[in-house]
Amino acid sequence: MSEQPKSKKKPVSNTRVVGICLGVVLGMAGMSYAAVPLYELFCQVTGYGGTIQRAEQYSDEILDRKITVRFDANTSGDLNWDFKPLQREVELRIGETKQASYLAINTGMSTSSGQATFNVTPQSAGAYFNKIECFCFTETELASGDSLEMPVMFFVDPEIVNAPETRNITAITLSYTFFPLDKEEPVASATVLEDEEKGS
Repeated sequence: MSEQPKSKKKPVSNTRVVGICLGVVLGMAGMSYAAVPLYELFCQVTGYGGTIQRAEQYSDEILDRKITVRFDANTSGDLNWDFKPLQREVELRIGETKQASYLAINTGMSTSSGQATFNVTPQSAGAYFNKIECFCFTETELASGDSLEMPVMFFVDPEIVNAPETRNITAITLSYTFFPLDKEEPVASATVLEDEEKGS
């Protein structure tokens, strides 16, 4: 009986293994880098996690049913600002556009900048809470001792009464938290500091 020829398997080269491993590592790094902006985009589109929607126009429908919107304000410990709503809550008809205001005061000894993050509770209402204008869309800078009244214009989408998970909501809390923004040191200041360090 004749012997069957043994099949020869080519050994996988070390270079190919290294290439595959590097590709996997780079792919995972790219996915983790993209995860945050993709998650933020998902939240903005779906309202997941209480993320508020940004509207370009007013609602064209106003219901007879009313809803209460409460206002909350928080400040990061690294920002010396007193930040608070000028009214604790408002009652409005669903679909009606309303304006509320917050007040920020820089209680620190120097000029500082901040930007507000925001969300609503209950989280399921985030997809139906629409802001037309808001101070949170831009950075805010305050000199020491300065104060600024900051408006937010919003409405609650009438579709909130049609979704099973939101149709019984009677109150929504709009919450902001101000965080400090790090400003880049001017080139001239950095150069002077380097010269002083060399001279010492």
